[in-house]
Amino acid sequence: MNKAQLVETIAEKVGGRQQAAEAVDHVLDAIVRAVVAGERVSVTGFGSFEKVDRPARYARNPQTGERVRVKKTSVPRFRAGQGFKDLVSGSKKLPRGGEVSVKKAPKGSLTGGAAATVKKAAAKKTAKAAAKKTTAKKTTAKKTTAAAAKKTTAKKATAKKTTATAKTATAKKATAKKATAKKAPAKKVTAKKAPARKSTARKTTAKKATAR
Repeated sequence: MNKAQLVETIAEKVGGRQQAAEAVDHVLDAIVRAVVAGERVSVTGFGSFEKVDRPARYARNPQTGERVRVKKTSVPRFRAGQGFKDLVSGSKKLPRGGEVSVKKAPKGSLTGGAAATVKKAAAKKTAKAAAKKTTAKKTTAKKTTAAAAKKTTAKKATAKKTTATAKTATAKKATAKKATAKKAPAKKVTAKKAPARKSTARKTTAKKATAR
């Protein structure tokens, strides 16, 4: 029996092929998603689906006989329930009319059907997503705080440098003023002109010579 035949078989009981196809798809999807998430899907009386981790090992190539390294992997596994085994082995007979009865899982059981398992898996995914968002927010806040602290430190360092530069300039100006104050103003030396001497004696001598 393939999937199409399974849908046709269920369609006779649910009242339509489309409803049967949707029901089969939903059940299979729920089982696959739960097993991929690492959950165990157990239907009491039918069996359980679970994920099994296989460690790395060595195997032999059936064609060449060569020893080959097989990597670590995970595989799905189905274990038939006791009721299913009894029906297959013949120790119990299938009912002629109606459906095979499946006992409900006991209260408090962690494997209470595919729907419950899928709900748990969805809840875990939601919790993980919320935890990731919270972690991302915390990381962003830390980065923002660190960036703000760096900017503040850079501003303080710039302010210190500016203050030091201003102090240096003020000190230079004070030193220049002191040096200017120490220097005495240069005295202007005015050369006094010697008064012209009157040549009275020469004139007198000339007069005397003329008289002679």
